[in-house]
Amino acid sequence: MTALRLALMQYPVERPDSVASWGAKLDRWLAEARDQGAGLAMLPEYACVELGSALAGRAPAGEAEELAAMVEAAPRILDRMREAAMAAGLWLLPGTLPQRDADGAVRNRAPLIAPDGRLAFQDKHAMTRFEAERWGVTAGAPPRVFDTPWGRIGISICYDSEFPDHVRAQVEAGAWLILAPSCTDTPHGFNRVRVSAAARALENQCFVAVSPTVGEAPWSAALDRNRGRAAVLGPIDRGFPEDGVIAEGVPDRPQWLLADLDPARIATVRREGAVFNHRDWPAGRFPAATPAAFA
Repeated sequence: MTALRLALMQYPVERPDSVASWGAKLDRWLAEARDQGAGLAMLPEYACVELGSALAGRAPAGEAEELAAMVEAAPRILDRMREAAMAAGLWLLPGTLPQRDADGAVRNRAPLIAPDGRLAFQDKHAMTRFEAERWGVTAGAPPRVFDTPWGRIGISICYDSEFPDHVRAQVEAGAWLILAPSCTDTPHGFNRVRVSAAARALENQCFVAVSPTVGEAPWSAALDRNRGRAAVLGPIDRGFPEDGVIAEGVPDRPQWLLADLDPARIATVRREGAVFNHRDWPAGRFPAATPAAFA
């Protein structure tokens, strides 16, 4: 397998007035990533929701109005995501998109799109309080893995990355890289995802990449404040940086962060590392803890 040049977007939340203008913005950014040699580009969770107030017809739209407008427009937005990936000739994770399923439930869904337009999906499984209590978004399908020219990868959307078993299921299915698109409105939220990504990289001896939304958007109910920076985290072991940070962006600034990632480095550290976190993950996990007896 060859090395991957991964492009992570610190995505500026703006105010496009239509799916067409949003698509033009996407094309411009993807052309920049392509021109820098990227093979796969990732945008953050809910990046396209910046369209919500325009689609709802007023700003700021209410939370329910914004979600309803996005769900109604989801097929058009997904088509435009595919067009952008094919035009740029890139593998693309264009963030996530709220979609309504046949059972009537709305789920937060990340498409991974190949340069020829083929696509597959990873649902978000663990809901934040905003999603569950205010938007009524429902947990989706369990973890999946995706076969790419660079090997097998996983997607763990924002809050999902804070739970070890979600990423572990993907690693056990062969993933060497986990993509974690995120959307956080405070440094607390960003750091929860950032610290969790570092922990997942350490315990699985893999790469984990985070891509956030950035900027202020008072016209949006869901994306009114956005804090964070992109990062690629790796094993804290031989052949890697002492803190595990492979690359990291400038906080809250719109930009691409690029990193060259080689799956062979993951295979080597799992075979020759100072520790074997990946191998030594407890088989069958632990049973529930019991109280200790004091003597």
